[in-house]
Amino acid sequence: PEFPGISTMLQSAKKRVVSDGLFYAELNKFLSSELAEESYAGVEIKQTPTATEITIHATRVRDVHGENGRRLRELTTLIEKRFGFKKGGVILYTHKVLEKGLCAAAQCESLRYKLEMGLPVRRACFGILRYVMESGARGCEVIVSGKLRAQRAKAQKFRDGYLLRTGQAAEDYLDVATRHLSMRQGSIGIKVKIMLPQPKKGSATKAQPDIIIVNEPKL
Repeated sequence: PEFPGISTMLQSAKKRVVSDGLFYAELNKFLSSELAEESYAGVEIKQTPTATEITIHATRVRDVHGENGRRLRELTTLIEKRFGFKKGGVILYTHKVLEKGLCAAAQCESLRYKLEMGLPVRRACFGILRYVMESGARGCEVIVSGKLRAQRAKAQKFRDGYLLRTGQAAEDYLDVATRHLSMRQGSIGIKVKIMLPQPKKGSATKAQPDIIIVNEPKL
């Protein structure tokens, strides 16, 4: 037998998941537009009983804070007003991305900023590839799709090094980020994949399955 309370709980859980996803998407879009020059690299949201804690990942944390924390206070007020929080209901933290070359989100934002400034696509993408590979990555792929030059939309891929495609190892070793850019000729999509030298923090994979190590026989 079905209990009416269970269906209500499931509906409320679905609504909560959808509302959390919408809030994350809108906040991510808002911060990416506000902090484009500060190499914004992502956001984390944590709900606590007293307030909503938001951690902003960026490479130039000092610029995010501003003079005496003024910029951070302005961002807190904007988020409270835009998303309907009470005063003091949002607490902003910052986290410095130490290895910018191994962060796909930071490279996506950097590429988007370059394309907005009018830099040619091939030059911008090869610059990203070179910087990522010099930072110690094992491989990198940059995909730019949309109306780049001609009226017809197409996708351009720029690849260097070694990249995993499928499986659990790809989930643990690949850092992937996607961004969109509105240009005069239309919308352009940017996707950056970086093959990390080490698995992500907290991943289950210890070593890649396609790497075989032959030990010396015991005498």
